[in-house]
Amino acid sequence: MKNILDMSTPSLLKKMRAWGEPDYRARQIWSAIYQQQVVSLQQATSLPSSLRQRLASEFILGNLTTITKQQSVDGHTLKVLFRLPDGKEIETVLMRYNNRRTVCISTQAGCAVGCEFCATGQMGFERNLTAGEMVGQVLWASRILRTEGIRLTNIVLMGMGEPLYNYANCLNALDRLSDENGMGVSPRRITLSTAGITPVIERLAHAGRRERLAVSLHAATDELRSQLMPVNQRHPLGPLLATCKEYIEITGQRLSFEWALIDKVNDSEEQAQALCQMLSGMLCHVNLIPLNPTDDYSEAPASQAAATRFKKHLERANIPATVRLRRGIDIRAGCGQLRSKRRMRVQK
Repeated sequence: MKNILDMSTPSLLKKMRAWGEPDYRARQIWSAIYQQQVVSLQQATSLPSSLRQRLASEFILGNLTTITKQQSVDGHTLKVLFRLPDGKEIETVLMRYNNRRTVCISTQAGCAVGCEFCATGQMGFERNLTAGEMVGQVLWASRILRTEGIRLTNIVLMGMGEPLYNYANCLNALDRLSDENGMGVSPRRITLSTAGITPVIERLAHAGRRERLAVSLHAATDELRSQLMPVNQRHPLGPLLATCKEYIEITGQRLSFEWALIDKVNDSEEQAQALCQMLSGMLCHVNLIPLNPTDDYSEAPASQAAATRFKKHLERANIPATVRLRRGIDIRAGCGQLRSKRRMRVQK
């Protein structure tokens, strides 16, 4: 059966007309899914019973099956491993901060980018997720929070996969999530993260989108970045930074750069100074993230002292920077780690 989360409002309206239903039925279905956030189509009691039964006979409301969940000791982070209908597995993480509730969603099963330190990159690419499979992850998190009387505030596309390699499906999903007649999440509270796919960043700059963009750098020289991120061989720093500057000029938006701090790899004064030169004068912010260790990468996260020194270098160059608060380390919340752990257990 078709996942109704893969349908846009026009396609839902077309279906209702084909069934001889009035147009407002499409709006009622949309509202039940995205505003009331029912967990089954039979719960959409604003619809007549006959229509609910017909919907249920042709559609499913989401196609994610929970395999396992883990919650951090402090209760701030909840991570779930989902199975898709074809057996592929993806991860989603719900994180709670003082005044923010953020869901980190996957956009692909596996990833083709192959970053050396990333658990997802270590498993290779399997397939793109559909828009409905991405939306389903957000609804999972939102429903949990609704039972507690609070709302989801932020969405980040920073889980498994490279969003810009699944461009059309990602934008379709974001259109559903930011629809003011649906969940109504402000695009300003949605962040799209990329390893730096230069031509697609340029395309995005001209698309008139309002979501935030975050670009993973992790190194300020091509030699080191190519070691950590093989994608740098196709999209090296020079063209990437030129495109980032163009993106800022066209959109007027501040860009975020992500930097996983790795002990004695990219946390040196030399890397900090090179980064300062590279970002000088740009409307940007740098997120410094102590590395999430993985089984297949032997290096360690940078120390707190090294992170503080690195941040001070940036601030002296008038580049805003934040050492990101790490969440879920005790449950291996780095994307791909829960699936990798389960696969290792099954293989044994």
